[in-house]
Amino acid sequence: MKKKEVMKIGCFASGRGSNFEAILKRIESGDLEAEVAFLLTNNSKCGAVDLAKSRGIPVHHVSSVTDPDENARTARMVSIVRDSGARLLVLCGYMKRIPDEVLEAAEFGAINIHPSLLPRGGGLYGHHVHEAILALGDDRSGATVHRVNSVYDDGEILMQRQVPVLPGDTADTLAARVLIQEHDLLWRVVKQFAEGKLGAQTAK
Repeated sequence: MKKKEVMKIGCFASGRGSNFEAILKRIESGDLEAEVAFLLTNNSKCGAVDLAKSRGIPVHHVSSVTDPDENARTARMVSIVRDSGARLLVLCGYMKRIPDEVLEAAEFGAINIHPSLLPRGGGLYGHHVHEAILALGDDRSGATVHRVNSVYDDGEILMQRQVPVLPGDTADTLAARVLIQEHDLLWRVVKQFAEGKLGAQTAK
């Protein structure tokens, strides 16, 4: 009997990799039928690298240090995506803009997790997002999974999850509450791609 083919994904990360780890755990538990074909990072010392290596996942360090020429860097990233067979790229805290050529190298393009209810907090990252939400006086925040295009945090919103902003919240306490939802949101969108419920973005 032929083994069922699972969707391959390519993951991009720059930091500790908690969203990357959340996806790995869902794959390992059987909740998500997908295979991580590679991890690409611009930071060879980030926590996501250790997570990938511990599971035998190929790691590619691509940055201005490894590939100073921008065109060469983009070409290398395109080759990594195409050679891996990844159909979807998943940004798990990746802090660099993805060139259009790289997005187009994967059948379904790329998705990203952002720690706010976009468009609120768009264009910011990390604790800057939560500080901005608190400064705005919003009574709720959350997490958003969206498609990636050439503009930061601008792509089609695919799924959102709300959390309350509580009296006395700091950027740290709000970030912790949002992160719980991030970990439960990103893999669910990947699952929709894997099950054929989402696909390539249609032209407008």
